[in-house]
Amino acid sequence: MKKIIVLLFILAIVSSCGSSRSFQNFYDTHKTDLGVTAFQVPNFMKTILSNISPKQDMFDNLTDFKFITFDKMSTQNQKNLITEMNAVASNRFTDMFRRNTVENTKIISVKEFGNVVTEAIVFDSKLEKTTIFYIKGQFDPNKIKAFSDDTTFDDFSKNLQQQYQLNLNPSFTPPLNPNN
Repeated sequence: MKKIIVLLFILAIVSSCGSSRSFQNFYDTHKTDLGVTAFQVPNFMKTILSNISPKQDMFDNLTDFKFITFDKMSTQNQKNLITEMNAVASNRFTDMFRRNTVENTKIISVKEFGNVVTEAIVFDSKLEKTTIFYIKGQFDPNKIKAFSDDTTFDDFSKNLQQQYQLNLNPSFTPPLNPNN
């Protein structure tokens, strides 16, 4: 009986440690940090994503999307984020692409099921800005790998933030009433 209790206790500790390295935990920890822009795309707003990349049809099978940016960080904060992201990516993710330079760290880590990517984390960290997005669904690996190109990633991130802001703050133009 004691062995079973000890085994259950150890199992509980091990399983709780693994969940602390999830992207959801990372997102929840940092979404309220100063200088952070963060959002999750609820189901009713997923059309925003198809408007950003209509020719790629990348987000047709999307089930979850999280986006977070950190602006103007110290070198130490950037190193801490990279360390945290390495821990998240090492939790059953496979690096599809990784570039580590003094100026920039870019990581694309995925979970796969057969020939399909089911989850992806795209992490791009520069001292002036760190941008991360997480997607879950069923995706073509080649379309995910396209984010390793700096221009593709930067354009997508910029368009995403603009589209999201437009949908949160739509301009209101009252209809003209010809009887007035």
